[in-house]
Amino acid sequence: MGEIKLGVGVPRGAQTGSIDDRRAALSALADAGVDHVAPADHVSFFVGAGFDGLIQAAQLSSLHDTLQVCVAVYLLPLRHPTLVARQIQSITQAAPGRLVLGVGVGGEDPHESEVCGVDPRTRGRRANESLEILRGLMTGEPVSYRGEFFELDGAVIAPPVSPPVPIVVGGRSTAAVRRAARLGDGYVGVWISPGRFRSILGQIGEESAAAGRGDVAWEHSMYVWCGVGDSRERARDYVSRAMQGIYRIGFENFERYTPYGGPAEIAEFLAPYVEAGCRRFHLSAAGPGDAEIAAAAGEVKRLLNSA
Repeated sequence: MGEIKLGVGVPRGAQTGSIDDRRAALSALADAGVDHVAPADHVSFFVGAGFDGLIQAAQLSSLHDTLQVCVAVYLLPLRHPTLVARQIQSITQAAPGRLVLGVGVGGEDPHESEVCGVDPRTRGRRANESLEILRGLMTGEPVSYRGEFFELDGAVIAPPVSPPVPIVVGGRSTAAVRRAARLGDGYVGVWISPGRFRSILGQIGEESAAAGRGDVAWEHSMYVWCGVGDSRERARDYVSRAMQGIYRIGFENFERYTPYGGPAEIAEFLAPYVEAGCRRFHLSAAGPGDAEIAAAAGEVKRLLNSA
């Protein structure tokens, strides 16, 4: 079955402070046994918040020599795929084999698409075209393309991306599942039950086989918010305040998909996803501090792999 891999969102200490402080925050994750750091991506979310996921991936990969960086998820429809291909190639030249690119279409804040000049209603179709172009460009071969949104004539990004960067597709819609099956190397779920996760993996298997993609080394994962604390009450408070501050809606809308408490309680919540086929988790963890979150994440990983 293979080892369950687990990562966390970018520690606060890796976003602020001196270079030494940032390196220390990432080293604490690696020392705890965490496999990767998972930057998110937003251009202008609700109040203008966000980090560019690929720029942050480049920064993170330069601050630690071994941690993988899994972007979860990059809002691909808001960018031109040729520019994204060059960004990916640049990162992998400096840190080969350490980038996993999750892509999604967003949608919680339609205004974010609008300020990028993208009609929110076209996000899915743009993502499909972008993925087709991106996959071609990463081979280093010339790409010509005529689509609804993009036209390229002999575009080349050289040298080729090596080793190839896995592209995992996020989303809960039927269109997102089909996108993962036909254009992705895996699926990343969020705010879905273990039963729904299992069902989606079955759909991906069927659709990918029908599309002649029977040889994909699938990497299926879950993005999970969680609260870490020395009591369930404190842990719930950490994560509820964090989520309400970002999404501007009540925590009750997320609570059934959001574990909180100590490592054992979080691992118990995640275990059914492992049984459903999940092999990697991205934890967006809220807690008292980076050290506590790193320690808890490492223990959650140990518990999942010892079950």
